[in-house]
Amino acid sequence: MKRHSKSIIAIFAAGFLSCGLFSQDATATLITGSIGFNGQVQYNTGDLNTADIITSWANARTAGAGSGSFSGIAQNTAANSNVPWNFDPSTPMPALLSVGGFTFDVLTSTIVTQGGGFLTITGTGIISSTNQAFDSTLGNWTFSSQTTSNNVKFKFSSGNAPVPDGGSALALLGIGLVVIETLRRRLAPHKG
Repeated sequence: MKRHSKSIIAIFAAGFLSCGLFSQDATATLITGSIGFNGQVQYNTGDLNTADIITSWANARTAGAGSGSFSGIAQNTAANSNVPWNFDPSTPMPALLSVGGFTFDVLTSTIVTQGGGFLTITGTGIISSTNQAFDSTLGNWTFSSQTTSNNVKFKFSSGNAPVPDGGSALALLGIGLVVIETLRRRLAPHKG
């Protein structure tokens, strides 16, 4: 009888453990809206018509008022930039821009126009926040520049989709099911 009660306690413990592992914080929300940046950049070739890397980004600032989750960030707020950024070939870039507790990571980049004094790049990325109320969110961005000034515009727009968890929830579910099956077999009456 004592062995049976320990097994029941183990089953309840496994159940509570799996509930704790698989529960998610229901208070976090996706980051919404858009925010723009500007500044002056330098290219590895000195010419945006042939460049594939941004080697410096000076005076990075917010351009205009942000919307949605970014609405509390004032226009012309200084931003941190993380360069060099290799945009061709498409190279992920963590923390390309950070401002107001938000950080933008580049996932992909595609050159739309490069030549004749114009450079336009689009792509996808993840915006995250130091504010625990927000979940990291997928979104789209656009970068544009002209040779006449090397002034750039960069705009991020939320895609309103959460960042995939990479399969960790599914792995934890599998572990929980293995534990439950092991306990079920141990509790099953032995036929002898």
